[in-house]
Amino acid sequence: MSTVHAAMTQTVSAYRGMPARVDGLSTLAGKLDEIRKANLDHHSELIAQAASAGAHIIGLGELFPAPYFALARDPMWLDMAEDAAGGPSVTRMQAEASRHGVVIIAPIHELCAQTGDRFNTAVVIDRNGANLGKFRKAHIPHGANEQGAFDESFYYGPAVVPYNDASPKILGDNPLLPVFSTSVGRVGVSICYDRHFSRMAEGLARAGAQLIFSPAVTFGEKSRRMWNIEFECDAARNNVFIGGSNRRGVESPWNQDYFGDSHFVGPNGRCDNISKHDNLVIADIDFESLEESDPSGWNLARDRNPHIDS
Repeated sequence: MSTVHAAMTQTVSAYRGMPARVDGLSTLAGKLDEIRKANLDHHSELIAQAASAGAHIIGLGELFPAPYFALARDPMWLDMAEDAAGGPSVTRMQAEASRHGVVIIAPIHELCAQTGDRFNTAVVIDRNGANLGKFRKAHIPHGANEQGAFDESFYYGPAVVPYNDASPKILGDNPLLPVFSTSVGRVGVSICYDRHFSRMAEGLARAGAQLIFSPAVTFGEKSRRMWNIEFECDAARNNVFIGGSNRRGVESPWNQDYFGDSHFVGPNGRCDNISKHDNLVIADIDFESLEESDPSGWNLARDRNPHIDS
C-alpha cells in the first residue's frame, strides 16, 4: 500500500465520575473497570469515526484506557495494569480492528503474565484482529516542570529483556526496538519520553520502519517547544514518517492542561490534518515518497561516516 490514511487520537479520559479534588481519589476504589470501560467505549467511537473517514491505521494515546495517573504516587492505579495478550483492552481493540478493517496501535498499562512486572506498552493489532506483538517503553521519566510533577517509575519499569515471540511480522535485530510488518506498512513505536533519545527513531528506521507512532502525555513549556522540533528533525534525518499523539484538554482532579497538537510529519515537513473531528488527526502518508531523492540533495544513509555514525 503506497498512500496510507493514518489517524491518531488526541483526547483525555472519558470517565465522568472523577472527583473534583485529589483527596477524593479514594472514592474510585473498586471502579477501575468502569473507568476502563468508559475509555474503551470512547475510543471505539473514535476508531469508528476514523475508519468512516477512510483511515487504514489508527494510533491511540499513551495509556489510553485510563486518566494519566502518574502525576503522583497512588497504589490504586497499579490495578489498572492488564495482560497484553488477553486483557480487556487488547481484546476489545482486536475486535474493533477486525470490525473496521484497520490496524490499531493500542498503548496500555501492561501487567506481564510471566513475571508480574508492569510496563508502559503499545500492542500492535493488524486489521484482521491479529495481535502482532508489543513495544515496551524504553525510558521512564520522573521529575517536575513549571506546571507539575510526574513519577512514572512508581508504576512501571523500562523494557530490559526480549519479550516478543519470534515472528516474521516483527523486523529488526534489536528486540527492544521491534518493527511490525502490518498489512498497511512497516510500523514502529516510541512512547512519549522515548522521543527525546535520538537512537530510538534511528534504530526503528534502520530496522525498516516507514511510520513511527509516538503516543505521549506531555505538558510544560520546554516540552511544548520541543514537540515540533524533535519530530521534524527525526523524520528528516531518518527518512521516516512520525505521528506524535498527545492528550488534549484537562483531566480532573489533577487539572493538568495537556496541549494536544497531535500531528504527522515526514522527511519533508508536517503533513496536513484532514480530520474534521476535534479528537482525531488524520493525514495521507505516501510511503513511496520515502524512496524518492531528497529535495535538499542530502543522502544521509549513503554519506554516513563509519567512524562516527556506526
